[in-house]
Amino acid sequence: MGLDILTKDRERRERRERGAVQEARAGEEMRELREQPLDPVAEQEVIDSIEEVYFSTDSFDMVQYELEKLPPELNLQELEQYRDTLKRQQAAVSKKVADLILEKQPAYVKELERVTALQTNLQLAAVICTNARRQLGVAKEGFTEACLGLLANQRRRQLLTGLLQSLRTIKTLQRTDVRLSEMLEEEDYPGAIQLCLECQKAASTFKHYSCIRSTHTHAHTSEQLDVALSKTCKHFDVVHYTKVQRAYSLLGKTQMAMDQLHMHFTQAIHNTVFQVVLGYVELCAGNADTKFQKMQYKDLCTHITLDSYIPCLTDLCKALWEVMLSYHCTMQWHEEHDKQETPPGRMGNNMQESDESVDRSYVKKKLEHGLTRIWQVGFICSAVAHQFFRCVLILSRLLRTCGEEFCDSKSEVLQESIKRQSVNYFKHYHRARLEELRMFLENETWELCPVKSNFNISQLHEFKFLGQCRSPSVSPSKLASSGAVPGLELGLFQQYLQEGNPFEMHMEQKEEESEDVLASNGYESDELEKSVYQEYDSDSDVPDELKQDYVDENTGDAPLKSISQETIRSKKRSDYNLNKANQPILTNTTLNVIRLLGKYMQMMNILKPIAFDVIHCVSQLFDYYLYAVYTFFGCNDTYEASGLGLISSRLRSTLNRIQESLIDVETAEGAVVHGPPEERKEKVPSPHLSQLVNLSNSSALFGLAQRVVATESLVFLAEQFEALQSHLDSMMPPAKKPFLQQFYSQTVSTASELRKPIYWIVAAKALDYEQMLLLMAGVKWDIREIMSQHNIYVDVLLKEFEQFHQRLADVSRHVRIPLPVSNVLWEHCIRLANRTLVEGYANVKKCSNEGRALMQLDFQQFLMKLEKLTDLRPIPDKEFVETYIKAYYLTENDMEQFIKNHREYSMKQLANLVNVCLGSHINKKARQKLLAAIDDIDRPKR
Repeated sequence: MGLDILTKDRERRERRERGAVQEARAGEEMRELREQPLDPVAEQEVIDSIEEVYFSTDSFDMVQYELEKLPPELNLQELEQYRDTLKRQQAAVSKKVADLILEKQPAYVKELERVTALQTNLQLAAVICTNARRQLGVAKEGFTEACLGLLANQRRRQLLTGLLQSLRTIKTLQRTDVRLSEMLEEEDYPGAIQLCLECQKAASTFKHYSCIRSTHTHAHTSEQLDVALSKTCKHFDVVHYTKVQRAYSLLGKTQMAMDQLHMHFTQAIHNTVFQVVLGYVELCAGNADTKFQKMQYKDLCTHITLDSYIPCLTDLCKALWEVMLSYHCTMQWHEEHDKQETPPGRMGNNMQESDESVDRSYVKKKLEHGLTRIWQVGFICSAVAHQFFRCVLILSRLLRTCGEEFCDSKSEVLQESIKRQSVNYFKHYHRARLEELRMFLENETWELCPVKSNFNISQLHEFKFLGQCRSPSVSPSKLASSGAVPGLELGLFQQYLQEGNPFEMHMEQKEEESEDVLASNGYESDELEKSVYQEYDSDSDVPDELKQDYVDENTGDAPLKSISQETIRSKKRSDYNLNKANQPILTNTTLNVIRLLGKYMQMMNILKPIAFDVIHCVSQLFDYYLYAVYTFFGCNDTYEASGLGLISSRLRSTLNRIQESLIDVETAEGAVVHGPPEERKEKVPSPHLSQLVNLSNSSALFGLAQRVVATESLVFLAEQFEALQSHLDSMMPPAKKPFLQQFYSQTVSTASELRKPIYWIVAAKALDYEQMLLLMAGVKWDIREIMSQHNIYVDVLLKEFEQFHQRLADVSRHVRIPLPVSNVLWEHCIRLANRTLVEGYANVKKCSNEGRALMQLDFQQFLMKLEKLTDLRPIPDKEFVETYIKAYYLTENDMEQFIKNHREYSMKQLANLVNVCLGSHINKKARQKLLAAIDDIDRPKR
């Protein structure tokens, strides 16, 4: 082991010796390279060839750098060449550095001399300082320390004496706090401020003491004064407010007091309304764990229930009134104070007067500006919602009156907000009412609603406001319910200045007189009804003289109690209006629509800016009712084929308009819904007739009772609209009045026109017209002798009319059939019968002159018997039959003119005249000519 150590030491020595030799050799080589003369240009090129990384200021390991550059495979010759290049670069740099050092040698020597001189001076200064310190120590020990100690003690004594006086003054100031608190409790704010100012002046000398700086006397007084100022926002007291203003005047903070006062008024409104709403919310919530106190006011309002909404809104208005009244009294106080402070001829300090004038001007402007601000904050906090809308509108109208008196504000923001909320409300409310009306119509059995004979819409609660608005003396509560504002003559603030609140009136609807509009069973008297039926039924043979009399449609309007036996007997047979004492014909649905009309009119009366929107909603109610009655009872595809002109162009255009603008046909038919959602949202599905309504029972004349109730209830509804037209017109804006006029002229007036198509369906089914055609087809018309006896089909037809007459009487026992209705029914039946006669005559294949005479005999017999059954004069379509029978006697030339002039006859009927009447008297060419003329007339109809 020792041998190994010796071997290793020897190897290390050999490596050191070889390294030393190499270093020496490299040094010599470098020295030789430096000593070799180089061209400056060549030397600069060598330096420029050095890589930039060698000139970096960062720490740089050149050995590591060069080793990393070596290639994977080493070449000794290339390494030696690269080494020589590095040596040349190093030599050039060393030579360059040496040259620079030699160049700066003189400056270096000079600077070194200066450093040496500075070192010498510093050594001399150190010696001087050492000597000075030694001399000062000797002086201090001798006399200075003793003399200066005496002077310091004397100065300390004087300071302590002054401190003792200051402490005594501070003690007095601290005792003043107790008196100041007593004065604040006594609400002697001017005296407290005066005392506070004196203490503040005395304490200004000692403000450098921390105990004085920490005294909160002035701050506490200002806080108490601010609290006292805030109390005037809800309950204004002249004495209290006068003290507060004097105190602020002593402080010289009159303007700041106004700023604080406005802040307190705003805060008072917010706090008051929040507490009012919070109280109602907590009361309605019961034991709920919801933390309502941490909610925002807007979120808190959403928890108000429907039952508590109106009381809550009323209390909010009351609270707002108290704040506004206090503000009004504050303004009055300042106006009176300004008059007292600036009497005529007053002289004084100009500077003081100028300051007071500036303060008064600032206060006046601030108060005037605050009027609108307080008002806006107030009505925003009591914002209008759409529950119990009518009461809310009454409150808002009263609020607007307050605003006009309070700050001469028209409350445009409030009115615009109410208008916007009102329109939104009506969109939802009216949509719900239309759906409700559809439900009513689909469940309506079209039974008579038993109202009294003297029923009038003014008897309904919804129309009471019309009488109140016209009444010269109305109580304040009635005025409120009708939308009028109390206290306008004196002004609200003058009227309620001392006591009371305009919002304390009972906003809830008072118990009014009960609606005494329903009869016990639909009749004024059961005994009288029975007697009327007995008299009417026993009057089977009315004298012929009375048949020629004409009765106006309005006859028989007197109450049933005044109808005598003679009057009953004088009635026309076609007047089934004897019973029910002219009781109005309406249904529960009709009554519901009338009530809605009253509610809508109340809204119009209270909020006129949306009157047009309400009228539009009212028109939709009527449109939907009219459309439902038509679709239930009058919709039939055979109207045009009848040729009777049952539906006028005005009625047809009205029905088309309603269907396009109001009826959601796609939803009603179950089809795929198309169109914009907003447009469809305004439409309502078409109603469907209740399954309980039977329109196919022939014994009940195919639902005649239900048809009468439906149609006449619509006519009654139209009459109520007509009666209210002037009132609605007065509410409409002038620019929108043409809409109302168009609604009445094109829709309301068409209600009675529905009688024709609806009752035509009954008339078309009530008589067996097909049987007549069959009986007429069996009659032989080519007879050779004149007959004195009419044909049997006339008796059968008259028998049908007698049965129809009896069934009308049976129906009238349950539902009053007005004279216009019975006239329309008889007119339709007679028209259809006459046209059936013409159709039967047109089916004749052969006819002689004696056969034509028999036709006339049959028709005259029919007319004579028919006139005993009905009072309708003249007989409808009488000329239609007579003209056709007479056409059998026309010549060829007259027939051609007849064809051109009488287009009411069908092509078949005219062709029959040519073939049967003239067939044996004219040649084939002439007959073809006449048939061609008939074809020309019929071609435009195709």
